[in-house]
Amino acid sequence: MIQSLYRLFIELTNRNWSSKILKRFAQSRKSKWIVPSFASVYKINQEEMEKNLHEYESLHDFFIRKLKPGMRPIALDSDVVSPVDAVIEDIGVIEPNHQIVVKGKIYSIAEMLGSKEAAEYYKQGKYMVLYLSPSHYHRIHSPISGEVLKRWTLGTSSYPVNRLGLKYGRDTLAKNYRNITEIGYENGRMAVVKVGAMFVNSIELIHKGETLQKGEEIAYFSFGSTVVLLFEQDALNISEELNLPKPIKVGEKLGSLNN
Repeated sequence: MIQSLYRLFIELTNRNWSSKILKRFAQSRKSKWIVPSFASVYKINQEEMEKNLHEYESLHDFFIRKLKPGMRPIALDSDVVSPVDAVIEDIGVIEPNHQIVVKGKIYSIAEMLGSKEAAEYYKQGKYMVLYLSPSHYHRIHSPISGEVLKRWTLGTSSYPVNRLGLKYGRDTLAKNYRNITEIGYENGRMAVVKVGAMFVNSIELIHKGETLQKGEEIAYFSFGSTVVLLFEQDALNISEELNLPKPIKVGEKLGSLNN
């Protein structure tokens, strides 16, 4: 019953017209008056922000805010760092049939990436699901140093990617609007899957080059979203400190890569 009601509510509200209205309002100067209450409700750390609260001209500008230099130091003792401020909701092994289980639901990596050929690299590898709430800093950074192998975008509409969305939604991680960056490093590859959230399918790419440095900014989200990291088999040694659910910030240690 709960699942049916939840899905009905989402189907009724997640339409192109409602997304456009919300996006237009969030980007308008009329939304500026909401910024102080938004910051208060979500307990935003204003000491980290690049600008003062009153300098943001819209809710959208505030949501995609940058931080002061040095606020997110990059862990030098880690090959792989968190690309976002988030909560790590799940870590697991990708099954040989390209499936993962998140919050009791089965997701297809092949569907998430758009093909079995793309998913084949990651079978029996590891995955991480990092959820960004509205309270988080929403810029995305590279988790490793390497070469951009491929970028592509899939999906059109988006449903919630919070805990209710993962529990009751319909294949949110695999079917939502998503942008994928595949990064090659010395002995392998990994994928950074940026998953859009309800109402606003906005994933804006910043980085256009062919190489990436660990911690370099690559994109930003508009509104709450999720990042899924995919690693090849035996490629990643996960940090022992990652007890779930685990709050984490950009640049903090996720693990090391096997050479």
